[in-house]
Amino acid sequence: MNNKPRIVKDFEKLSDEVIALLKLDFPFGFEKKLIQFKNKDGKFISALPFETEDHYYLIRMTRLEAQGLIEEDEDYDDSGNLTEEAKDRLGIELEEFGDEKADDDE
Repeated sequence: MNNKPRIVKDFEKLSDEVIALLKLDFPFGFEKKLIQFKNKDGKFISALPFETEDHYYLIRMTRLEAQGLIEEDEDYDDSGNLTEEAKDRLGIELEEFGDEKADDDE
């Protein structure tokens, strides 16, 4: 059983670090990875499941929103694929996030 805290969150409210991780884990977009689940009120919600070292996320978004996020994001090309330049830049940003956390521990 997974004991990580579960977080249901809108994409717009995610930290830059989580967005960078998302892009690297989903270089071909989010649309085909969406799932549906029932919320506490019994309403079906569409979301992207995503797991980090510390948390399990369900990131709320519809298929239309998932398509729009990729179309509007300059890190993705016209085919909806993450560019090599973006992969390199995001990798460096994640290293910096790691360094910042290491500095906080001292």
